[in-house]
Amino acid sequence: MCEDNYTAVNHVFLHGFKNLYDYKYNIFFFLVLLVIFIVILVGNLFVIVLVSVCQHLKHPMYFFLKNLAISDVLFTSNILPALLHVILWGSGHLSITGCILQYYLHSFLAFTQSFLLTIMSYDRYMAICHPLHYASVMNTRNCLYLVCFSWIFSYILISSEIIFIFQLQFCHSSDIDNFFCDIAQILEISSSDNLIIICEDLVIGFLTIFFPFLFVVVSYIRIFVTILNISSVTGRKKAFSTCSSHLVIVCIYYGTLIAIYMVPARDNSRNQKKFKSLIYTVLTPFINPIIYSLRNQEILESLKKLVIKHVRAEK
Repeated sequence: MCEDNYTAVNHVFLHGFKNLYDYKYNIFFFLVLLVIFIVILVGNLFVIVLVSVCQHLKHPMYFFLKNLAISDVLFTSNILPALLHVILWGSGHLSITGCILQYYLHSFLAFTQSFLLTIMSYDRYMAICHPLHYASVMNTRNCLYLVCFSWIFSYILISSEIIFIFQLQFCHSSDIDNFFCDIAQILEISSSDNLIIICEDLVIGFLTIFFPFLFVVVSYIRIFVTILNISSVTGRKKAFSTCSSHLVIVCIYYGTLIAIYMVPARDNSRNQKKFKSLIYTVLTPFINPIIYSLRNQEILESLKKLVIKHVRAEK
């Protein structure tokens, strides 16, 4: 319970980027993010549908890409509508329960994305470094196990933390200087002892960011060594092209996560952290379908065949 001279806080107010732009730019910023949100939804749904209906895209890489697209759609749908409201009206409000649930979904999907990107790096490692064993290791059953592990383990990790977060008391402040509810802001306005949550969050950070990123780095070191040992220039280019798209996404995603959550921040860097958060909550889901679609000939060919089939069916 709150002390006698304090009232329990039932709602939080999100203040977004109110100090970074004039009001006349709000509409422009809103429209840009709205277009990005629509592209994210359309682009990722396009990938999901295309991989689901095209039989020749039933490869492990596209199965993982489909799950990544699903997590991207859910991830941005949890954050961007609230962000658009904050930009348009200058601030937004959520109930304490709604704030915690937003963080719950945000973390659950972010953890899942991290594990999926790690699995995709392992898929590229097996395809390039051990091509003869690829079919037996990356079979349908093992791929399904890996994807289920990503979703289930992420759910278990964040659920163990949410149990403690729901026990926090909020009595002092209701202002969150961010565009969504993140763990740092929730603990900042809490009036309870949060040492257990801080320690648990640190452990979860290592399990979902540091160790997956380390695995990805080791995998790509082995991949680059293998590629450099290929005798022909054409062979090296072909091998690198199969993992270049994934490498770009990994660098952006893990780079911003590490910069936000694992690098100590200065007192005056809050606005910088907001823009870093904007990169991995908006930019990464935005460029995922673009990079994987425009740089992937199989997806482009599948789209072409699907369009031709649809045109012929109408005739």
